[in-house]
Amino acid sequence: MSQIAEIDALSDLRPPHLRREVMGHPAGVWVMAGAEFWDRVSFHGMQAMLTLYTAGELLRPERARGVAGLAPFRQAVQSLTGPLSIEAMAVEIFGLYSAFTFLTPIAGGWLGDRVLSRRWAVVLGGLAMTAGHFALAFDATFLIALGLLIVGAGLFRGNLSPQIRALYANGDRRAADAFQIYYMMINIGAFVAPLVTGALAAAFGWHVGFAFAGLGMAAGLLVYVAGMGYLPPDPPRATHARAASPPLTRAEWRRIIAVLALWPVNVAFWIAQTQIWNVYNLWVRDHVALQVGQFTVPIPWFTALDGISPLVWTPMLLALWARQRVHGQEADTLTKLATGCLIFGAATMILAVGPSLGSGGRAPIVLPVAFHLLSNLGWCFVTPIMLACHADAAPDRWRGTMLGVNVLATFVAQLITGNMGGFYESVSGFVFWSTTAAIVGGAGLTLLLVAPLLRRISPVDRVPDINP
Repeated sequence: MSQIAEIDALSDLRPPHLRREVMGHPAGVWVMAGAEFWDRVSFHGMQAMLTLYTAGELLRPERARGVAGLAPFRQAVQSLTGPLSIEAMAVEIFGLYSAFTFLTPIAGGWLGDRVLSRRWAVVLGGLAMTAGHFALAFDATFLIALGLLIVGAGLFRGNLSPQIRALYANGDRRAADAFQIYYMMINIGAFVAPLVTGALAAAFGWHVGFAFAGLGMAAGLLVYVAGMGYLPPDPPRATHARAASPPLTRAEWRRIIAVLALWPVNVAFWIAQTQIWNVYNLWVRDHVALQVGQFTVPIPWFTALDGISPLVWTPMLLALWARQRVHGQEADTLTKLATGCLIFGAATMILAVGPSLGSGGRAPIVLPVAFHLLSNLGWCFVTPIMLACHADAAPDRWRGTMLGVNVLATFVAQLITGNMGGFYESVSGFVFWSTTAAIVGGAGLTLLLVAPLLRRISPVDRVPDINP
């Protein structure tokens, strides 16, 4: 090797996975964001159809007999809830499925941290989810498909986002912006998926829409494997390095406790958000004027707005916060989280009053559109920031597990919303949605009140000084 070549080789002493940057961030961020984009194409495409499919077709007596294991499953659920109508059972199935997709990342993160390695966990999770989506194309394997999707989501999502934080040094404020980029790609997938799967389901049937979701998951796995050279190395597994791992310091424990105190707020936010994936589809079917001229808008298209709206808000918010940061005017984490909850609560009241503003008990189509635009402004203040809080609160060797704790809030919220959905048929839309708005808005007000105490415990909006 010539002397010039040796100098070039030594000119960048950063690890190989950090040497290439794209738009001011390590290339690995874009690899993982691309993989998550396709994961969300598959997830949100299936999610937009699931309640409508089960309530409208699969759980009807003539179809339900062909689903392997459905009878004992229904009996087990109803032993806890009491008798359920077809629609109530569909809502409950969605709640249980969605809840466990947000619970298993805790176990998946632990396996990635301690047993499998994060990379292998992502690959195995992607394979399981791909198989699960294709299994949804058949009635008989419906419950098997949901099981594969739940296990796969735990491995895939429990180990993808921890790798993003590992690309940045302690104190690098770009880490929070990286999670905004990550979620922006998630929302592009969430926008594309309902449009495509909704159109395919309307034209060719539900199973074709589910098959497309399987192709999306396979594409995400290919993106991840192809970009492995840009990913951070896995941290040493605890089974091999337990003796060398120092105990958490008092400052580290204080940061963790401060973030865990936000957990009830996280649950309240996701109670409201999850109803938009579940009961909301039935509400749109029953209470929104879907005709635009001679065209009937497919119901899954409304949830596509949850994907496009953050793409409108995120660049503006990032630019605003960057400018405020320079002048020392940026709101702290707690204020942002509370603001997001209050905005989401105000948006949900649009659903409560919407039908009364239209004719024949049906809301004008512009009102759910306005709801998605406003609610997703609140989402941008809560979800990426809450994720960054949990990522920053723990040492690298526990980061996957800590992010799983963040997801645990969504699991609990999903269980609650599944039970809440059972009341949709017995109360008015105004009562149902105003109650939902009170839950998330009340959480925002409560956080504003307790924020001074949390700031005294630990500055939760500061990146902790932890040596990984």
